[in-house]
Amino acid sequence: MADAAIRVGLIGAGGNVRNRHLPGFRKVEGVEIVGVVNRSRASSQRFADEFDIPYVYDTWQELLDDERITAICIGTWPYMHRPLTLAALAKGKHVLTEARMASTAQEARDMLEAARRYPHLVCQLTPTSTTYRVDNLLRRLIGEGFLGELLSVELQALQNRFVDRGGDLHWRHDWEMSGYNTLNIGAAYESMMRWVGRGTRVMAMAKTHVPYRRNARGELTSVHIPDHVDIMYALANNAQVHMRMSATTGLSTGNQTWFYGTEGTIYVDQKQNIFAGRRGDTQLSAVPNPPAEQAAYRVEEEFTNAIRGQEEITMVPFSTGVHYMEWTEAVIRSAQTGQAIALPL
Repeated sequence: MADAAIRVGLIGAGGNVRNRHLPGFRKVEGVEIVGVVNRSRASSQRFADEFDIPYVYDTWQELLDDERITAICIGTWPYMHRPLTLAALAKGKHVLTEARMASTAQEARDMLEAARRYPHLVCQLTPTSTTYRVDNLLRRLIGEGFLGELLSVELQALQNRFVDRGGDLHWRHDWEMSGYNTLNIGAAYESMMRWVGRGTRVMAMAKTHVPYRRNARGELTSVHIPDHVDIMYALANNAQVHMRMSATTGLSTGNQTWFYGTEGTIYVDQKQNIFAGRRGDTQLSAVPNPPAEQAAYRVEEEFTNAIRGQEEITMVPFSTGVHYMEWTEAVIRSAQTGQAIALPL
């Protein structure tokens, strides 16, 4: 269908759909945004009026029944990703879904199995967009052996904020809406997989520093999703990765990553500048990273090109999503039990 129009329906109309997916699709020639459904008819209509979308639906089932639509973009919270994906594939529609992939690893596996039953349909997850600047350079340095044998990795992602006691309940604090994916650990692991491969064994400790938050009705609600987590996991060569992630670290030093090898060291600072040095050097030196050689966000282009048979999905196929969902679930299982969890689950 290289020359056919791709007609997209939007399920969910939140910030990423508004700011990323909608403008991304409209940059691609031959793509039409046909319809939208949000949590209410009124919010769907407001979105359609604002962005000149011709059709509005009362339910997502009505949108999927519309034979004019050939592909859907899922922008809902994670708990809806599995049912929407399975229903869309059964209706013969291509699927682009927002990360996180699902609520649990089993839901993610269900989505992958369904996608494999419909090999003529394209399925893609929105990748983490936080490491595009450094992805290509890190993959090249590590792949070409700059480090020698990788020994360990230290990654911290610390939000520069103090504890917010009694703050508002966000969907990311709600197990039912969010699932096992805590903070941004899934996004961090997705990037790590690109750079150094998958984990084989996980140990974690976690803490919920804000145990109660107020829901939309102003009621105090228990929170069980951690806002601070320390993770240790092993790679295939038994190198150790240590992740520190927190939403309760006021005046912190922010994000940084260190890669230590037998022959070299690579450091990524919080502004995503890369510094490196080899055995015999006395200090790290800045590594040039020309913008023309950096990866860039092109999710909607890749998705539509794959539908037209012009390329294959690399950022990110459902199989990658299953890996990060299993890993994120292993983190929580370990934190809850105090046991090391082997991967895959």
